[in-house]
Amino acid sequence: MRSMGKTRRMLSVGLGGIALAAALTAPAQAYGHGGGHGDGGAAPRWRPVPTGTDARFRGLAAVSRNTAWVAGSKGTVLRTSDGGRSWRDVSPPGAGGLEFRDVEAFDARRAVVLAIGEGEASRVYRTDDGGASWKESFRNTDPRAFYDCLTFFDHRHGLAVSDPVDGKYRILSTADGGRSWKVLPDAGMPAAQPGEAGFAASGQCLVSSGPRDVWLATGGGATARVLHSGDRGLTWTAAPAVIPAGDPARGVFGLAFRDRTHGLAVGGDYRAGEPSPRAAAVTRDGGRTWRPASAPVAAYRSGVAWLPHTRASALAVGPTGTDLTTDGGRSWRTVDTGSYDTVDCAPDRGCWAAGEKGRVARLAD
Repeated sequence: MRSMGKTRRMLSVGLGGIALAAALTAPAQAYGHGGGHGDGGAAPRWRPVPTGTDARFRGLAAVSRNTAWVAGSKGTVLRTSDGGRSWRDVSPPGAGGLEFRDVEAFDARRAVVLAIGEGEASRVYRTDDGGASWKESFRNTDPRAFYDCLTFFDHRHGLAVSDPVDGKYRILSTADGGRSWKVLPDAGMPAAQPGEAGFAASGQCLVSSGPRDVWLATGGGATARVLHSGDRGLTWTAAPAVIPAGDPARGVFGLAFRDRTHGLAVGGDYRAGEPSPRAAAVTRDGGRTWRPASAPVAAYRSGVAWLPHTRASALAVGPTGTDLTTDGGRSWRTVDTGSYDTVDCAPDRGCWAAGEKGRVARLAD
């Protein structure tokens, strides 16, 4: 995904085949803000879909072109099963005071949501009936912990991460699909830098690929880092991410891996009007090393997602627009000026974005 100071800490394309290829090679000026295609139908655009709420959605799970879940402020969780034409409010009862910042959905019925905050404000809920009912499966009782993001390797195994406690990031683990959680030992976790934490800005500060690999994005310390674990969170290594840090508002905000070696990082300085130079990076060795983009994203970006069934194309989103790469993250160009906080794509090429004031959009067919 998370309010800042505490503010900083309280900060995942419906196209097919030829149409997708044409869209990704269209000139930047063909893309615009709003719905529909560009000239000749070649260029897709975000197509906003009404949600009927003003909640800010930093949690997003794209299940398919038709089905998506969003989670956000005021304890709000919505679900659509008709491509965004209608949304059902499936918010957990009594959650109005919570800040949901991440949602992981397995299908139209099963999902797990994370609420962030200090102490008992950090909670996890699971539903097995499309949000008709929820079970609170975790409530943080340590006032020093502040959970930011969660991720799943499969339908059973997943992790959630808290900002450092006693100098190390705290990792929660589940082996039953989020129905129960346990804190993992921290012996294999490197020490955190002074002031370092995760950003709960898009639900993408903790991401996984495959059955065992997981990456954690950080900021706020002297150096922005990406931590990697190849054993589901038991042991970790840290690498500098080359995105500027050195300030509580700067660092890596979002990660995306299309496999266990090829990854993207985006971030910058979340404060409005502040410059965010070199705010994108790429790895081709599983996060052991990161290189800055030669033409980075235009401004602060909080979310990033690979386009399905492509090897080099991805979207990055933030409050000032959407950027596209077609060369694996080496260069980016702005293709939309709408405000979104997070982006996620489903295997059937259904891509969604979500953000402030109830904004949700699909990449138009």
